[in-house]
Amino acid sequence: MVSDTENSAPGGPADGGRADDSRAGGSPAQDGRADTVAALAEKIRAIGQQSTAGPDLPPADRATDGAAPDAAARRAPQPDEQRAQALRATAEVLTAGGAPADFAAAAVAELGEGAAELLRADPWAVLALPGVRPEQADGFARGLLGAEAGPGDTRRARALVPWLLEQAALRGDSAVEIGEVATGLERLGLPEPAAALQAVVEDGLVMPFQDELTGPEARAAATGSDEDDEPPTRTLLALERLALAEESLADGLVRVMSTFAPGEDVETAGQDTGTAGQDEADDEAADLGGEPSGTGAESSEEEAGPSDAGAEPATAGGEQDNAPATEPGTEPAADAAGLAEAATETAPPAPGPAAWEAAAATAPSSSAAALIRAVADSALVAHTGGEASRAEPAALLHAARGLGLRAWAATWTDQGRQSLAGLLPAGAAPDVVTLAELLSGTAGPGRSGDGTLALDLLIVLDAPLLDAELAATLLESLADGTRLVLSGDPGQLWSAGPGRFFADLLAAKVCPAVASRTPDFGPIGELVSAVGIGELQPVEAPDKEVVILTAKDGGEAVHRAVQLLTDSIPRALGIPAEQVVLLTPGHGGSAGTRALNAAAKARLNPGPGRFGGFDPGDRVVHSPAPGVIRPGRVLDGDATGLHLELSDGTRSTVAPAEAAKLRHGWALTVHQAVGRRWPGAVVVLPDDAGAGLTRQWVYTAFGRAERHLSVVHAAGPALPQAVAERPARPRTTRLRTILAENAEPAY
Repeated sequence: MVSDTENSAPGGPADGGRADDSRAGGSPAQDGRADTVAALAEKIRAIGQQSTAGPDLPPADRATDGAAPDAAARRAPQPDEQRAQALRATAEVLTAGGAPADFAAAAVAELGEGAAELLRADPWAVLALPGVRPEQADGFARGLLGAEAGPGDTRRARALVPWLLEQAALRGDSAVEIGEVATGLERLGLPEPAAALQAVVEDGLVMPFQDELTGPEARAAATGSDEDDEPPTRTLLALERLALAEESLADGLVRVMSTFAPGEDVETAGQDTGTAGQDEADDEAADLGGEPSGTGAESSEEEAGPSDAGAEPATAGGEQDNAPATEPGTEPAADAAGLAEAATETAPPAPGPAAWEAAAATAPSSSAAALIRAVADSALVAHTGGEASRAEPAALLHAARGLGLRAWAATWTDQGRQSLAGLLPAGAAPDVVTLAELLSGTAGPGRSGDGTLALDLLIVLDAPLLDAELAATLLESLADGTRLVLSGDPGQLWSAGPGRFFADLLAAKVCPAVASRTPDFGPIGELVSAVGIGELQPVEAPDKEVVILTAKDGGEAVHRAVQLLTDSIPRALGIPAEQVVLLTPGHGGSAGTRALNAAAKARLNPGPGRFGGFDPGDRVVHSPAPGVIRPGRVLDGDATGLHLELSDGTRSTVAPAEAAKLRHGWALTVHQAVGRRWPGAVVVLPDDAGAGLTRQWVYTAFGRAERHLSVVHAAGPALPQAVAERPARPRTTRLRTILAENAEPAY
């Protein structure tokens, strides 16, 4: 998993980072290069115009369609003997070039059965393997090609450009300005970066785009220009998978909005407003051997009784919406699929304005009422707020269920799922799942006959954590006209993967945005709110809810943090050590997760690490994918792997091949901690972390604490400076531009 330091601290162009934007002017050579890049941007404008419209691919196809035409065939599973031969041949080639033979498995996995032949023909293809850097690829090429391996080799350029874009994706960029890519190539010693870029674009290895600048960037670029001049633009390069993801995401958002039809109030004799057509639906249900379904104004006789003003009966939604979960990787159960198909054969409930207004009138807060009213009129709604504001999506979920809608909520973590379910009224159907469960089909509403999720309203919490590819997958799973509510705290860290989905959606203003007025109370809430507006002020904490400690260096910071974890907080506040987390900017460094976890293990669970460095009782986190963690505790281990008890009570076995994705879990990076909170949190700010700190990081770190927050501070003036002056590391994305071109502003 990428560490916070890697996500938040911009690297230099030589390793995929940005050029120094602070330099004003430039030398004649720099000006000449700028002119060359500008000319190249003009040359590829036409190519970019032709490349922006990608095919409408399902998620399963997108992963391979961006590669060479035979990529899918290369990566198809091969018989064991055939694979063994490929591994041996690849190991021979790697050894001949001076690379470790251990890379053979990764090379075959990435490049396919023909990895050996491909590497002999193009040694720089090794740069596609995880962890390989340009200087290592150059050495491998010299080992195979000798003097023929020059810095200007076209094969080298074809490998370096995608590598630079992949490095940018690790920092969150879904696209990169062409000038930054040219600078990166120049620092990597490529003789003619502009010519190499043009060749790579023409070969289709990356996708070019000419985007019109918006917002502050547009105003800065337009300074001194005439009103009649064309709008300022920028030329971007993107990996095909990310370009298609943002195009698909924008298309999904527009599709959901354009196919939405709000309900209408229709009154008939003997029926309340908003219940027209219910008798017909009940007749159809009777024909199928079922019971009348009821509406938002009244429930069936088997329910607890009539609800008030659109409130949900205790078992609203019926058995159809609580179909049994399926196993991971399988289709929903046959009976659940059949019920979902039956549901689509009749018109879904369409409560009118009066029914929605009645539901809003009984909402527990004005912010919840505003959210319900926005959802009544719009297919897509953004909702922003802190931790306390999560009660508002819960109120919406309850109200929608009461109106007869198939409504579900999805959270980022199992802890978030439990927290949201706890906000629902007693006896309400707990229609809350994690996003992973929803998309995999292991829990949730199941799928309709056309493969879309069988629901009318989906509420997604922790929306800032969705990267472009995951968000595109989510939108593709929604049927036309489905209501979608995206809720989250815009001040928190963005996704671990590339993109800036929620922030771009808010900036594009293509849908209503409801800002919660519910504050996070208490000293911790007061401190976090102040950080969110760029202020770092002392807060009154009579019960020691917030404690700030200073340290002279990283070593002392580790000592103080572990003392708080193991002794001070449990003894003084009664919070057990297993309910306290240590948070730090990165894995390495003087007070990173490695140093903190080693010290914590020595105090809390010393042992020889007999299972690959772990012992029974160790606190761990399993990271099966970037941005996803599963906290747990080691039970024991054997030849099959380490057996864990996870935080949600389930058990899991981590195979030896997956051991690299397991870390000790007393200390986490803040990126690992998003979507979760702990009764106690100790935020460690070492002296070497100042350059990577941002307001967004501090806001997220401090907000992980529920009852107590300790800050061990060795960063000096870097902390208040980051809060006041560095809101977040910028990301380059295209979603806002695409939405501006395809959707009308909502406000």
